[in-house]
Amino acid sequence: MTAPHRMLSSALASALALGLAGTAAAHGQDEKGKERCFGVAKAGQNDCANLAGTHACAGMAKTDRDPGEWKYVAKGTCKGLKGKLETEVNGKVKM
Repeated sequence: MTAPHRMLSSALASALALGLAGTAAAHGQDEKGKERCFGVAKAGQNDCANLAGTHACAGMAKTDRDPGEWKYVAKGTCKGLKGKLETEVNGKVKM
């Protein structure tokens, strides 16, 4: 492999690793002081996988306030936003 190809491969591997690290963090424990609130995310602003299992990435919501999409919100604010907590979606979360 020539030097330019090695450099390109290395850069691509680094970019992929950074992307996967961000996804892994989104799948981990809830952020401190936050909770998952379903049905409040705007299109393209969800924080991770949806209930339907049609995607596993942040920013993939197609419509505003889709009940299967979620976003982190400050603890205690989900109800005020007219959303549902993770416990209310009855374990249907596919992560």
